[in-house]
Amino acid sequence: MTGGIIDALDQARAAASDRTVSIAGGAATVNQYLAAGLIDELRLHVAPVFLGRGERLLAGAGRVDLRQVSARQTSVVTHLTYALK
Repeated sequence: MTGGIIDALDQARAAASDRTVSIAGGAATVNQYLAAGLIDELRLHVAPVFLGRGERLLAGAGRVDLRQVSARQTSVVTHLTYALK
């Protein structure tokens, strides 16, 4: 348990030492980190499968300027990578 997203990120950075920290989670998690300006790169893995209603990505995140870095597809998933401007 943490004291919020910044505390969780601080703990992850401490555990990772000088390595890269990745944030995994659903739309609500990503939106919180985007709104706080704590994401440098956004990687999305899109599969044409409906799992229910879900949550909206980018909802409540404020203005987010993305620059597409790469896109790669297979027969079952498309991998998209964006840098935040």
